[in-house]
Amino acid sequence: DILAEEDEQDRVPLQKLKLLGESEELRALLQNPHLRQMLLTMDQAQDKSSLMRKFMQEPLFVEFADCCLSIVEPPEKENVLPE
Repeated sequence: DILAEEDEQDRVPLQKLKLLGESEELRALLQNPHLRQMLLTMDQAQDKSSLMRKFMQEPLFVEFADCCLSIVEPPEKENVLPE
């Protein structure tokens, strides 16, 4: 499977993906049976893109997505005083 250069920048390095497994906040979210069912449905869906659009309207799914993104791509700290 050969990736084009633009595809490569959309990939998350394995080291950062491993951070997801270490997050207590993410584990707590995954305790929710409704979220777990949504993720299972997404995994088994034929048309993942339309289902993703639907799920992105669900606050619980958005919270999950935001949590994952904040782990693999933490926001840059603003207004931090140099040491």
